[in-house]
Amino acid sequence: MSTQGRTSATDAATRRAGRITGWDDGKGYGFVTPHDGGARAFVHIKAFQQATRRPFDGDLISYATRVDGKGRLNAVDVRFAGQRVAAPRAAPRSPTRHRAPMRIPRAGIAVAFLAVAVALMLLGIAPALVTLVYLVMSAVSYIAYVLDKDAAGKRRRQRTPEATLHALDTLGGWPGGLIAQQQMRHKTVKASFQAGFAVSVVVNLLVVAALWYGGVAGRMSDFVLGR
Repeated sequence: MSTQGRTSATDAATRRAGRITGWDDGKGYGFVTPHDGGARAFVHIKAFQQATRRPFDGDLISYATRVDGKGRLNAVDVRFAGQRVAAPRAAPRSPTRHRAPMRIPRAGIAVAFLAVAVALMLLGIAPALVTLVYLVMSAVSYIAYVLDKDAAGKRRRQRTPEATLHALDTLGGWPGGLIAQQQMRHKTVKASFQAGFAVSVVVNLLVVAALWYGGVAGRMSDFVLGR
């Protein structure tokens, strides 16, 4: 067994006590500083066992540690001070089973929308410029989401501002944003971001519809594409 493997196994078996510091509730992570000294560890909301509430700065917790593949110290098996591990409860005897929350088929919606846009362009129904803008902006928005997800995973401070993502989506990149959200599992559970994303989609569709039915989109397409 390698030295790193022995260290990881030993750390995971030893529980420690410490306090949460630098907690970012919007991103769902922070750090824990041990009471007995030593290096602080990264802690993610998913590391909490059966959490009954969101963590706060200064919360006293107990935890084990594990070194990941990049040599970073992570808190695992986290519990609030005094919290006991509840025994598994038997499923209630009821004919009605609990259903998992329905997942939105983000990528499917985006691909279907872009396919319809391309079909309308080929049939001469929609201005070509409208479809081309959706395709180009979707690619730009997709890349922006991927870069932001990568920065979040590497814990960089240089993140793509949410306002920038919303702006790209409003300009027609929202199909690409939907695909990236599903593929990267990024920004899908943050309610405030999803509310802003919904507004971006509605605004984009309303503006495009107004330009299309008013004939402005057609004239712009002819001018730009030289028809």
